[in-house]
Amino acid sequence: MRGEGRWGVGSGRRGSSLGKGHVDRVARFIVERSRVVLAVTAIVTVASVAMLFRVSFNADVSSFLLEGNEQGEAFAALQEKYDATDPINVVASLPEGESFASGTNLAQLASLRDELASVEGVGAVATVLPAGVPGVPTAPEALAALPDEAAAALLQRSPVAALLLSDDSRHALAIVTPSEDPTATARRVIDVSLEGLELTYSGNPVVFATVLDLLSLVLLVIPPIVIALLVLVFYSTIGDRRLSVLAIVPAALGSLWTFGLLFALGREIDIVTVIVPIFVIVMGSADGLHFVTHFQAEAEKTQDVTTRVSTALSEVGVPMILTTISTAAGFLSLLATDVSPIRQLGAFTAIGITFAGIVSFFALPAVISHQHVAPRHHTALLGPRVVSALKAAVRTRVPATVVTVAVLGFAAATLPSLDVNPDQLFFFKDDDPVRLAFERTEELFGGATPLAGEFVFDPEQPEESLAAAQRLSTQMEELDGIRQVFSVADVVGQLPPEQAQAVLADQVTLPVGDMVSEDGLRFIVLPAAFDTDDLEDWVAFAANEEAIRTLTGMPVVWNEIARLVLEAQATSLIVAYLLVTIMLIVAYRRWRETFVSLIPITLTLLALLGFVAVSGIQLNLLTAVVSSIVLGVGIDYAIHYVAAIDHARPAGPGYVLRGIDKAGRPIVANALGIAVGLTALWLSPLKIHAQVSMIMWVAMLTAAATSLLVIPALLSREGVRED
Repeated sequence: MRGEGRWGVGSGRRGSSLGKGHVDRVARFIVERSRVVLAVTAIVTVASVAMLFRVSFNADVSSFLLEGNEQGEAFAALQEKYDATDPINVVASLPEGESFASGTNLAQLASLRDELASVEGVGAVATVLPAGVPGVPTAPEALAALPDEAAAALLQRSPVAALLLSDDSRHALAIVTPSEDPTATARRVIDVSLEGLELTYSGNPVVFATVLDLLSLVLLVIPPIVIALLVLVFYSTIGDRRLSVLAIVPAALGSLWTFGLLFALGREIDIVTVIVPIFVIVMGSADGLHFVTHFQAEAEKTQDVTTRVSTALSEVGVPMILTTISTAAGFLSLLATDVSPIRQLGAFTAIGITFAGIVSFFALPAVISHQHVAPRHHTALLGPRVVSALKAAVRTRVPATVVTVAVLGFAAATLPSLDVNPDQLFFFKDDDPVRLAFERTEELFGGATPLAGEFVFDPEQPEESLAAAQRLSTQMEELDGIRQVFSVADVVGQLPPEQAQAVLADQVTLPVGDMVSEDGLRFIVLPAAFDTDDLEDWVAFAANEEAIRTLTGMPVVWNEIARLVLEAQATSLIVAYLLVTIMLIVAYRRWRETFVSLIPITLTLLALLGFVAVSGIQLNLLTAVVSSIVLGVGIDYAIHYVAAIDHARPAGPGYVLRGIDKAGRPIVANALGIAVGLTALWLSPLKIHAQVSMIMWVAMLTAAATSLLVIPALLSREGVRED
């Protein structure tokens, strides 16, 4: 019968799947040549382990953000032109009621300056204290002897007092410029302490130093915990400890091989790619689980190992291939984005998923063929109860209708509030010391990561250029969200003519670094509280002024990244849909089956994006691409379910119920396995990892529920009728 609900995979059109003869030959090869298969697997594994000794980390979050986008490249070009590096900001705070306008406290600041300057890797330390001015004391002992009036006058003479001293003179900012590796220098600088001063450290090098430690923790601690949680979930459905472990082996090897390849290519682990092995493990484990479950079921029927392998592959071989392709396609769709770390995440995770699929299809059957496997345990936690509940739920279309209406209603109410999170510290938790340090620096001095720009400078007409710079600085300070604009135009008027000329000739280095070039004047923008609209107004103002060559900086770069992330969300999702649709059409050779298979994952994506909006997580560098990943992973459930129904159809009515017998438990177990496995990300100190865990809980459970309930509702009632 080719009536309503007839599937195209395997039934009557074996051209779209592996024929029985092909499966038998593959199974016989795997069993008879199992030692060869395992030897090849072992060789690749050993080579991958050897590559692990080449591991290296890239904690510089900004380095990969500056590549491939206009604003990032403009920022990098400005830094290179003025030989500027990201500084380490040190806020020195006195006890309540005290001020740096006293000799004793200035001596403390000088001691801090000298202590910071003595740290290995520090090139210069800029403070409010004048440096290199004849007759002005600089040593702590000399400053301590100054009366308060002289100390206050000394601060007033400093050309950078407005930049490096708070309004109440209780807080002073020291700008530390690294002369070598900024991250390594920051790790040493943050260990400096001085009695009587509260020190707060911020700046990109401090972020990178913190991230470096966190990356090591995530890479070494989280994956083993993920594997342990997956084994527990799989044991709940398999009921055999050894088989539960074997089901995870392909994904674990896929992760190991991927990192071996990554390090062999000289790539580094960064804040995005550190999650690659976790994704590979949890999402590459599905094929191993399905094969082990079917192989175990065949133990009830035959003791012949070749027959077990052949039967298991005939039932799940094609779905294993399709799900590997679909999951990899979800990640490969990220290559269509313009954000470098997202592309790298997509490429290497897709490779890892492919590796896991190959091991599941060849090495896992080779290993299991040497094991004594008893029939499945009917007392498994996710055993008959789950199967019975699913069968009861699909006998009517009511549960499917309720789920569909609930998801559509939830999406309609929440999707309008979906937005991009522009927070450049989105990966840190709200109470993280790094975030708190940035907030404190911003509150006192107008931003731990200020903006930078360049005024046009004509050395033939310096007065006119300086006047234009002062005029534009004043106008910019009138814009909402800008606290102060600083350039040499604010300094030269306070200096004697000879010193002013030396500054304009770039013969004198200011405390904030090089500020003058042959044709430009670098300026620094210290923001107050601002939002995206304010930032875009600043950029628009600069673009409309001929005397401003550029305005950039990490806030501008992050605003550009936010735009690219939003585009990445749409682009990767469209590409993922196209790739998966093409794959399903090729496999099913019929539009109806393709369309029906896409309905559950579409509902899942609507629920996922609604949750991202209503939870306040919003879209960021990582969460924006999860929807494409979920599409590639979630479609697996429909593929395995359709295949199980297809194999059950020739026996007559009730084929949906028999399909649940075959695929129901593995689908539920895999959804729970991914969700529970990613719960280990809550142990990560990075905020985005916990967010990914929450998102995947919602996505995987919704994908499993919609697949198991909605697909039967789209079929003839013959499929749920028991004769």
